[in-house]
Amino acid sequence: MPIRIPEQLPAREILEQENIFVMDEERATNQEIRPLNILILNLMPEKEKTEAQLLRFLGNTPIQVNISFLRLSTHESKNTSKFHLDQFYKSFNEIRTKKYDGMIITGAPVEKLEFSDVNYWEELQNIMNWSSENVTSTLHICWGHKLPCTIIME
Repeated sequence: MPIRIPEQLPAREILEQENIFVMDEERATNQEIRPLNILILNLMPEKEKTEAQLLRFLGNTPIQVNISFLRLSTHESKNTSKFHLDQFYKSFNEIRTKKYDGMIITGAPVEKLEFSDVNYWEELQNIMNWSSENVTSTLHICWGHKLPCTIIME
C-alpha cells in the first residue's frame, strides 16, 4: 500500500523505480483511512541510503503510512547535507508534543565507543524516554552494545 513521503525526498525516485507505492499529501488526505504515523530517527551516516532502505520496507504494507524524520540537535552529520536535513528532518522540539504509532531508531557506527561516550547520548536518552509515553511501538535497529547489529523492539 502507499507510503506518504515528501515530494522532493531523494529516496522517492528510487522507490518509484522499484514500483513501491508512494503518494503525495493531496492524494493521501483524500483517502478515508487513518494512516499509521511513523517517526524515524536516522542516525546512520549515509542518511539518504538508509531512508530508501527503510521506506522500501514500510512501503510494502497494506495500509497508508505517514513518515516523519527526526534529527538530533546535538550532533552534526558529516555525510548528509544541511540542506537535506533542514528540508526533510525535524528537531525533537518540533515533534515532542505529538504521538506516533511507531518509531524506528537506527543504529550508528559507535561500536568502538561506550554509549556514554557518544556525543549525543544524553539527547538520545531523552528521546528514548519520551518515546515510552508517546510512541506505541519502537524498533531499535543496531543498538546491541558491542554486537554487529541487534534489533530491539519495545
